[in-house]
Amino acid sequence: MKPNRVLAVDDIDLSDLEFWKRPIEEREGAFETLREERPVSWHEEPDLEIIPRGPGYWALTRYQDILTASRTPEVFCSGKGSNIGDMPEAFLEFFGSMINMDDPQHARLRRIVSRGFTPGRLAKLEENVATAATDIIDQVVDRGSCDFVTDIAAALPLRIICEMMGIPDSEYQFVFDRTNIVLGAADPEYVPDLMQAIPALLTAGSELNQLFSGLAEARRKNPIDDLTSALVNAELEGEQLSDQELASFFILLVVAGNETTRNAISHGMKALCDHPEQRAVWQSDFETVAPTAIEEIIRWATPVIHFRRTATRDTELGGQKIEAGQKVVLFYCSGNRDPAAFPDPHQFDVRRTPNEHVAFGGPGPHFCLGAHLARREIRVMFKEILTRLPDLQVTSEPDRLVSNFINGIKHLPCEFKAGGLK
Repeated sequence: MKPNRVLAVDDIDLSDLEFWKRPIEEREGAFETLREERPVSWHEEPDLEIIPRGPGYWALTRYQDILTASRTPEVFCSGKGSNIGDMPEAFLEFFGSMINMDDPQHARLRRIVSRGFTPGRLAKLEENVATAATDIIDQVVDRGSCDFVTDIAAALPLRIICEMMGIPDSEYQFVFDRTNIVLGAADPEYVPDLMQAIPALLTAGSELNQLFSGLAEARRKNPIDDLTSALVNAELEGEQLSDQELASFFILLVVAGNETTRNAISHGMKALCDHPEQRAVWQSDFETVAPTAIEEIIRWATPVIHFRRTATRDTELGGQKIEAGQKVVLFYCSGNRDPAAFPDPHQFDVRRTPNEHVAFGGPGPHFCLGAHLARREIRVMFKEILTRLPDLQVTSEPDRLVSNFINGIKHLPCEFKAGGLK
C-alpha cells in the first residue's frame, strides 16, 4: 500500500467523520504528512449535538511521542476519559472500567481482576480456542463461500469471551449485536440515526449489564469454573469488586475482547490475500513464522485507532508546549506506520523483526490485559484457515466500519474450494 498525500497539512481534520470515510491510502497519506510537518497538531472537536462540544485536543502521530505519553501516566492521565469527547463521570466508569482510571484506583481493580486470569484458567482457555476454531471452520468448509467477518473472524473471539464468562450460547448473537452498537454507534448499519447514537449506546450497555447481573447473582450462589465466578468471588486484601465495577469490567471485556481480535483477524486475512508472497512464506512453515506474522497482523490492523489522555500539568512533547488540562490523543494507527520505528512501514512483512508496535495501547499501566489471549486466538484461527482453507480468497473490498475509534471491517466476502483441503 502506498500512501496518497492528497491533503495539505492545514486541511487535515481528524475530528471530521468524513476524513475517516476516505480511502485508506488517503488517510495514511494524511498521517504521513502530519508526522513530517506537524507531529503534534491541534484539532477542534466536532459539534455533533449529541454530546457537548469539547475544547479541542493535541494529536500525537509519531511513535516516540506515543511511547512517552503511554509511559508517563503521572503527566498524561486516563481518569478524565479515554475517548475524545467529554462524557459524564458515571458514563466513563460504566463503559470504560479500567481504561478510564488512574492509580491507585486502576491498580486496585487490575490486581483484583488479574485473579481471574490465572495460569490454569488461561491454559484451559487455550484448549477451548483450538476446539472453537475447528468448529467454526467445520461450519463453513462445505459452503465454498462466506462472510469472513461474521462467519469466521467474529465467531472465534465472541465464542471464547462468552465461554470465559459462562454466557450460554443462546446469548451469543445478543452479545454480538450489542457490542457492535457500543463500538459502532456512528455507523448507520448499527444506528441509522446519528442523533440516536447516545441513547442506543446507553441501551446496549444497559442490556449487557442486565445479562451480567443475572450471571453474577447465579455465580455467587453456585460458583462454577468460569471467569464470572472468579470475578464475583475474587478478593484482594479483604476487598471485592462492587456490582458497578463488575458490570463495567464485564462490558469492557466482552466489547474489547470481541471487537479488537475480530478486526485483527479480518485485516490479517485481507493483507494475506493482498500479499500472496507473504502468505506463501507463512504457509510454507507456519510454526516458525507464526510469532512474527501475528505481531505484524496486529501492527497492520491496529484495531484501536486511538486513546486519549489528559495533561495533568504544563509540559512539552515533541517540541510542542501542552497546558495542564488539555487533551492529548495517541493515534496508534500513525505510530505503527512511523518509519522512524518501522522500516518500510507500509510493507506487510510476516517476518518483520523487531516489531514493538503500539497496537495493544503502548507500554505502561494500560497495556492490554488480553494481549496474550488475542495472540493465541489469531494464531489458532490462521492455522485452521491456512491448513484447511489454503485457497481462501477475498472477493470484494471490505465493508468498513464508519468510526474514528475502531479500525473495523463489518463484512468481507470470500470464496474457497468447497470441502477444503482433503
